[in-house]
Amino acid sequence: MENNVDEKKKEITKEDFAILWKTIHLKITDTYDVPPEILWVNGSTIGTLGNFSASTGKAKSKKTFNISAIVAAALKNDEVLEYSAHLPENKRKILYIDTEQSKYHCHKVMERICRLADISTDKDNKDFLFVVLREYTPTMRKMIIDYMLKNIEGIGLVIIDGIRDLMYDIISPSESSELINLFMKWLSEYNLHIHTVLHLNKGDDNTRGHIGTELNNKAETVLQITKSSKDVDISEVKAMHIRDKDFQPFAFRINDDALPEVVTGYVFDQPKQDRSFTLTELAEQQHRQALEKGFGKQVIQGYDKVIEALTDGYASIGFDRGRNVLVKLNTFLKYKRMIVKEGKGYRYNPDFHY
Repeated sequence: MENNVDEKKKEITKEDFAILWKTIHLKITDTYDVPPEILWVNGSTIGTLGNFSASTGKAKSKKTFNISAIVAAALKNDEVLEYSAHLPENKRKILYIDTEQSKYHCHKVMERICRLADISTDKDNKDFLFVVLREYTPTMRKMIIDYMLKNIEGIGLVIIDGIRDLMYDIISPSESSELINLFMKWLSEYNLHIHTVLHLNKGDDNTRGHIGTELNNKAETVLQITKSSKDVDISEVKAMHIRDKDFQPFAFRINDDALPEVVTGYVFDQPKQDRSFTLTELAEQQHRQALEKGFGKQVIQGYDKVIEALTDGYASIGFDRGRNVLVKLNTFLKYKRMIVKEGKGYRYNPDFHY
């Protein structure tokens, strides 16, 4: 919902606040509809109207092939690969925005999606709009997207491949925050779902820059696409973060028709765990108690200070362990979003899903 408050003003006037109050004031007597679910993986919801999700992975992990399956499922309102989709009748349009590839390569992606969805490649489909913004600046790209969302009716799903190209500096906290706020504005005003793409760091499995942190904190679901360690021709799809129950990961390969297909019977490597630290031995309430004790409402800066906070917090519930276990615990808590990055430090996130 739009408001008319000028953010450049140094303070909010009484008239400004009267406008804001109507949109920010939540009353117990208010009623709200449950956000319509539109995308699933193996029965788990990964996308609802009014929220956004993301795919992430390293170069050559076949992220675009994976997204092609998501879009094809939405076009069919059916199942493709392991994705299921159902867009409402008044939200059947899909807007695919590519910021990286040439028109030639984008056309190949578009053709692949149509083939996966079993729709004709001989004529245009009114519900599938593909836009190429490679040659434009980040500012112009955002303006074009904003105009399309404002003037094209019936859009239910927007793909932005990739989000990095809507920014000048991915390590800028302010620019990252502004972009995610723009996403929130689009989601609120047009009641659609945005799925975007961001690369992982080359050296680890963390999303890139401050925009990666913002995505992890705000996205409904973050999918991770990874090359198999057993077979370079196979890609694995897992949930890095998900608000709904976690789904069973799956693997796919590219078949002789240049289309992704599920690898049946694929066995995933089991994560190695320190025997002295069993993840299941602590209940959710124990984690909450320990993190409230160790962190409170503080943003703790510095790796050693974070480990100290974990040591104190978990010792208070009787989980007194050495540094090596606390280091692994720290990794686990960040993965589960029990502690999240804020600025240059970390804070306890009470809204985590265990």
